[in-house]
Amino acid sequence: MDEFNDEVLVGLALQLVGDVLFFSSSEDSEDDDHDFELAVPFVTAKNAIPRMENYVENIVPQFDDGQFKSHFRMLPETFEFILKIIAPKLVRKKPGCPTIQPNKQLLLAIWKMATPDSYRSICEKFNVGRATALKCVRRVVNALEILAPAFIAWPNEERSMVIRNGFFATSNFPNVIGAIDGTHINIPAPRDHPESYVNRKGHHSIQLQCKFIHCYAGNVGSVHDQRVFRLSDLNEDIHNPSKFLNNSHIIGDAAYTLQEHLLVPYRDNGHLTEKQKNFNFCHSSARMAIERSFGLLKGRFRSLLTTLAMERVDLIPKYIIACCVLHNICLLKNDDFPSTVELLPEAVQYHDQVGGNVAVNRLGVIKRDDICERLSIRNV
Repeated sequence: MDEFNDEVLVGLALQLVGDVLFFSSSEDSEDDDHDFELAVPFVTAKNAIPRMENYVENIVPQFDDGQFKSHFRMLPETFEFILKIIAPKLVRKKPGCPTIQPNKQLLLAIWKMATPDSYRSICEKFNVGRATALKCVRRVVNALEILAPAFIAWPNEERSMVIRNGFFATSNFPNVIGAIDGTHINIPAPRDHPESYVNRKGHHSIQLQCKFIHCYAGNVGSVHDQRVFRLSDLNEDIHNPSKFLNNSHIIGDAAYTLQEHLLVPYRDNGHLTEKQKNFNFCHSSARMAIERSFGLLKGRFRSLLTTLAMERVDLIPKYIIACCVLHNICLLKNDDFPSTVELLPEAVQYHDQVGGNVAVNRLGVIKRDDICERLSIRNV
């Protein structure tokens, strides 16, 4: 999205937010606390927990850029850019008790995403009740999800050229415009059908399929990567030639089906040729970009790193996509966050390609073999 300046991006994003504001029902049923989490127990003045006062009003403004970024995972300039876009969605439109200031709501939601802190801790820091904190996170997540089409977008021809050159420079693999993979976001065991959410590591999880030019979240942890792919919009886009100009393609591991625009490595049966081994080596070098991307995402928003403390499974995908939107906006603003998180590649569950679309697979075989022949030999 480098071809757009900030004013164009803000205008597009505000238009998306405005459209949803116009068509949404009265304040998106804000008063339905049960839409987010369990009911909040009644707290009397007698047993109220002491809270920090004026953290946002007095302490945060004293942070320099580095201190602000260490707490909220982005520079103040990036925060103000996001706030300008979503602030209209964070203001109550009907009479009643006024909502807290949009900047405080956004800071609170980012803190929730960026740390593994409990709501008890967040409420103490931001001097709000639990129900208010839940509503703040919900409003911000909804507003950010609306922006997904603006900030998680397929690259145009100019941007595709930049991406292809970057992949080629690091891996020698030609015409790559993206790498695809899935990552598991661990969650508490759901009340309904908890066995469906158990992944191959024995944890309850939600799957995120991500390239950061496309994100799809929500499938249960037991679902195979190839099935997640088939259920996503990308399954249709992969057959759209206008998405893959100049003979370009994305790359994925052996869990995916080989297609003309989705190249996977040769399956190692112990009889690979030297050129096929070289293809797999270069392919793996290029595909490491997606593992690094997951590490950066989870390093910036560490609530995704261990176990995401949310019980409403139907709301988790929105939360994950909101984190991806924030991450992409930060990258757009050249606001990098150094991550110490190193994610090991997932063990590959090989996909049986027999019985798939034979014509598409044949084109993939031809294309892969052609690249295999042309690749210069690296250290394999």
